[in-house]
Amino acid sequence: MKKTIIQIYEIQKPKEAEALAAAGVDHIGSVLLDTDKRKNAAIRKTVLAARQAGAKSGVIPLFNDPARIFAALEYYEPDFVHLCDTLAPYPDRRKAVVRDFDAFLSLQIDIKDRFPRIEIMRSLSVPRPGRPDRQEVEKILLDFAERFSPFSDYFLLDTLLDGDAQPVDGFVGVTGETCDWEMAKSVIEKSRIPVILAGGLSPENVFEAITAVRPAGVDSCTKTNAVDPSGQPVRFKKDMKRVEKFIAEVRRGDAFFSGVAS
Repeated sequence: MKKTIIQIYEIQKPKEAEALAAAGVDHIGSVLLDTDKRKNAAIRKTVLAARQAGAKSGVIPLFNDPARIFAALEYYEPDFVHLCDTLAPYPDRRKAVVRDFDAFLSLQIDIKDRFPRIEIMRSLSVPRPGRPDRQEVEKILLDFAERFSPFSDYFLLDTLLDGDAQPVDGFVGVTGETCDWEMAKSVIEKSRIPVILAGGLSPENVFEAITAVRPAGVDSCTKTNAVDPSGQPVRFKKDMKRVEKFIAEVRRGDAFFSGVAS
């Protein structure tokens, strides 16, 4: 039975990484905040713990200075680096996006040259459903995928909110909202590299996402976090029961396609 990659993010402690790997998580990602000190020993131990437990370890730098990224990769030595800069695939942003695209592509080429062992995961920003210019947006998104493919090992499709306000300025992710799955499916079907679907995935909808979109992997952050007394997600802390339910629903999706679903 073909297994969908299960990716869980915002893991900053070694014990949590070990528990997730033991539960069946394949990719475990740690966030490098722009405000963090240059060398965070706890995150370095988390990266190592994930790998030793049998999962792939990743880091997500929430800064885009190449020198800082290179220094982080040298120190943390992850299995993959996830670059999640916002690239809005909108016709009216084309000139600005082309400039950003060239810088991001150059960074990936440099990473491949300096760190050949480290895989690169590149986020592609997918809007929410219902855009009137959907066809043109999809065309731009597919062009991004084609041009990034030679210098990426995975794509991650994440939700781009309308307007300029994202939860983390300049980066796509942690919205808790699903993206346009039809547009995501188009990217997945045409991509030459594995594509991981993200954006508001939870134990309640991941089976539907897998059966509708058929990604190589699925990613959860916000919807498997612990919550505070008001019901709001708590960053950097997982609800293991929800993670376990998420894993079970992913494997139910795998079984569905193998013809052994109950």
